[in-house]
Amino acid sequence: MKAELRVNGEPRTIEADADTPLLWVLRDHLGMTGTKFGCGIGQCGSCTVHMNGLATRSCQVLFRSAIGTNITTIEGLSRNGTHALQRAWLEDNVPQCGYCQAGMLMAAAALLHQHGSPTDEQINSFITNICRCGTYPRVRAAIHKAAAGMRAAQGSPDPQSPRDPQRPRPHS
Repeated sequence: MKAELRVNGEPRTIEADADTPLLWVLRDHLGMTGTKFGCGIGQCGSCTVHMNGLATRSCQVLFRSAIGTNITTIEGLSRNGTHALQRAWLEDNVPQCGYCQAGMLMAAAALLHQHGSPTDEQINSFITNICRCGTYPRVRAAIHKAAAGMRAAQGSPDPQSPRDPQRPRPHS
């Protein structure tokens, strides 16, 4: 089957079997090897990409199902590695082996798109990617740091902060 996918904002024509998982289309047909194979059953999250802005396990999406969607891979998160999450990941020394990190970053970016100031509970329930090295506390800290940096860049106050003028104050 020959079809066009929109990957990282660019139309790409691919010829592959309709039942080929999107993961392998990205890696083998487009050479985008930042998206990793981990488990092949959608459990680990190493293959996470965005489809129409939603974090999606690409090993579970067939080529034919990806047609007509907007796909963003780790290569498209930031052309030069300056996304707030990527900077926070490096500053907080999040990765150890690094294998799961592309998928983790993509899941975190989708979370921050939905929740500009996520709570620990939201992070824990949204980021279901598996990290064999166990860097979860650093992942959580880096997500909070990136969220704060993104809010500051947009001039938005932290909705969780008691200094937020829009947030009602408890009576003394």
